[in-house]
Amino acid sequence: GSVVSYCLGITDIDPIKYSLYFERFLNPERVSMPDIDIDFCVRRRGEVIDYVNEKYGHDHVAQIVTFGTMAARAAIRDTGRALDVSYADCDAVAKQIPFAIGMTIDEAMKLSKQLREMYDSDEKLRSLIDTARALEGMPRHASTHAAGVVITERPVYEYVPLAKNDESVVTQYTMTTLEHLGLLKMDFLGLRNLTVLEDAAELVRKRQRDFDVEKLPEDDAETFAMLSAGKTSGVFQLESAGITAVCMGLRPRSIEDITAVIALYRPGPMDSIPRFLECSSHPEKIRYKHPMLEPILSVTYGCIVYQEQVIEIFRRLAGFSLGQADMIRRAMSKKKHAVIDAERRAFIHGDEARGIPGCVKNGVDEATANSIYDEILDFASYAFNKAHAVAYAVVAYRTAYMKCHWPSEYMAALLTSVLDSSNKVAEYIAECREMGIKVLPPDVNESDARFTVVGGNIRFGLVAIKNIGEKFIQQLMNERSLNGPFRDLEEFCRRMTGRELNRRAVESLIRSGAFDSLGYKRRALMQMLDRVLECIAADGRHNIDGQLDLFGFDDPSEGETTGSAVPVPDVEEFPKKELMLMERETTGLYLSGHPIDDYKEAARRAGSVNIGSILEDFGNEEGPKQYRDSQHVVLAGIVASYRSRTTKTGKLMCYIQLEDDTGAIELLAFSNVLDQSGGYISENAAVIVKGRISAREDKEPSIMLDALRPLSDLHELGTDAPPKSERKLWLRLRTADPKLLRRIELLCEMFPGRERMIMVVGPENRRLGAECIIMDSLVRELREMLGDDNVVVKYSPR
Repeated sequence: GSVVSYCLGITDIDPIKYSLYFERFLNPERVSMPDIDIDFCVRRRGEVIDYVNEKYGHDHVAQIVTFGTMAARAAIRDTGRALDVSYADCDAVAKQIPFAIGMTIDEAMKLSKQLREMYDSDEKLRSLIDTARALEGMPRHASTHAAGVVITERPVYEYVPLAKNDESVVTQYTMTTLEHLGLLKMDFLGLRNLTVLEDAAELVRKRQRDFDVEKLPEDDAETFAMLSAGKTSGVFQLESAGITAVCMGLRPRSIEDITAVIALYRPGPMDSIPRFLECSSHPEKIRYKHPMLEPILSVTYGCIVYQEQVIEIFRRLAGFSLGQADMIRRAMSKKKHAVIDAERRAFIHGDEARGIPGCVKNGVDEATANSIYDEILDFASYAFNKAHAVAYAVVAYRTAYMKCHWPSEYMAALLTSVLDSSNKVAEYIAECREMGIKVLPPDVNESDARFTVVGGNIRFGLVAIKNIGEKFIQQLMNERSLNGPFRDLEEFCRRMTGRELNRRAVESLIRSGAFDSLGYKRRALMQMLDRVLECIAADGRHNIDGQLDLFGFDDPSEGETTGSAVPVPDVEEFPKKELMLMERETTGLYLSGHPIDDYKEAARRAGSVNIGSILEDFGNEEGPKQYRDSQHVVLAGIVASYRSRTTKTGKLMCYIQLEDDTGAIELLAFSNVLDQSGGYISENAAVIVKGRISAREDKEPSIMLDALRPLSDLHELGTDAPPKSERKLWLRLRTADPKLLRRIELLCEMFPGRERMIMVVGPENRRLGAECIIMDSLVRELREMLGDDNVVVKYSPR
């Protein structure tokens, strides 16, 4: 909102173009310090904090404490542990508290009949809920504010008490108290997407030297078409399922539209999104209560969305100064009813003492003025700071433009930015496939430290390979630049000897596939590696002996330089599955394929969903939309790891990490599942599972298992299926024996899926239907139960 900041190049958002008021930030009527939020590239944020410490002095700068408080579910669980209430009882109570921002136990009691019944019927649970209710909202732990820094004129300790928190010096007062004391608080935020844009621009400059991400055209039709089509994965602020749906409904045509979406897609104003979308599609439905509102609200299709619009309505219609208007906006947002009621009269009839003429004097009748004031009152607490929204919208637009016009460069930078999250890397690699971009494995002759672009595809970065340090990577790149590409493993080792080279680093390069392009099999390279390193070490010792001989310390006839090339053994390559496992062990990802690729069609028929879709849905700030707590789902994937433990009752349970090509999720298997399927659980086993989603506020969702089977069962039965056919499992039962039907029902529960099973029962041929996943082992067990002739799998065109 500052023209001066814009002209000096501190910010690159034109405040005049977007109608941003400096008075929203600072004005003569304001008595409190403003909030200063600045987003920096993540990689260089530390430099900014170092600069501030150097400029103002270490004792004049401190970070700010923040207290994590007990939310409703966490209060129930913490209280249950303290009162020694069983996990099952705690979990049952906690599950009755809906997922919603600001949800309280009291509110949950009103919403959940089952929670009220628990409270009324069980003394132990009543005590649990009452104790948790008393603790709810209390501080649970102290931590350091992610971005807040306070800067003071005199040493900080002269104003506030200090403490050590994880080696950082922090104020003992929270942000709110510091503001009441009149201290200057600044938020130095590390925004990953700014780093992504800079890295992407650096890659683009290899092809277009004068490229500048700050000079992109702001009206690019292809970029807006991409957003309108819902292709928002990897686009800042716009990639959640909910906000993607809003983009598709709005079909944004400008940065102003993106700004409005970001401002509206929050609890509170979200309720006005349908009206906003309707008016954007049908401008003839826009209604203004007075013509003076049109120039203020036309940019948001007649809806009040921004705090700046509230300020402008007060200024234009009633004659408030911008500072006076901002003060009444603040009173409205904090619901100060006495101030709101007093200012209504000033808004309508004016206040001569403060130089406010009022709406009536400016030609707005009293009834209309009252109606406008009521509408402002409804929206003021939800209205968003437009300066903030525009800044984010510009970054969102730039990321979208880069994805649209420089897709390989942008996705490479995006992948580099999420290397610490294997789920995100998997999600964006899947997006690359959708975009027709190949993610190539690492290569000693092509890979840089970070992900790079090679021929329109993305080359994996060396920094993602385990056991390889940044110093070694830099040495490798320098050697390659000075002396050309590497020709084989032995030459690589000879050229890199004397640097940070070690056996583990070379082995990781081989196992990740970084030498594949040289034309050698990984098994051959692994077998010859020790011999290569031994020969190079022997040559090094011989060279030292030769140097000593120059001074007469040795007999030249006693030594002979080996220098001979180590032969590459002629061996069979590792199986494809083992090659993929090597890649995962060294990079955290499957690069040349995924072990479940062969089962995808069968898993889809079984009703399997992507793990990534569950994680993304529960990761939405506004709560899940597609899935819900306790919902049954079917998943197919690879067992990445597992660990067993014994419960208090002496029964076995197992924690399983399951992953597919979109993400990883934890499964919990109890004794009932382990008794049936425990033999199928092993590392790297391909399995299909059915279970219930278990969602908690303080961690990612997990799955409580009902059934687990090997994926190979799907594959074995599906190999003979004609293309694009539908399978049905037909059973003939001579009688409707309840015990037999119950045995079939229990068997089907162990094979959950969406395929049809049809039972033809009795002489009258009565038909009963059920759903299952048609596996070889299921068919085998049914044939043992009913006879071979009474169990048939049939295929029919879809």
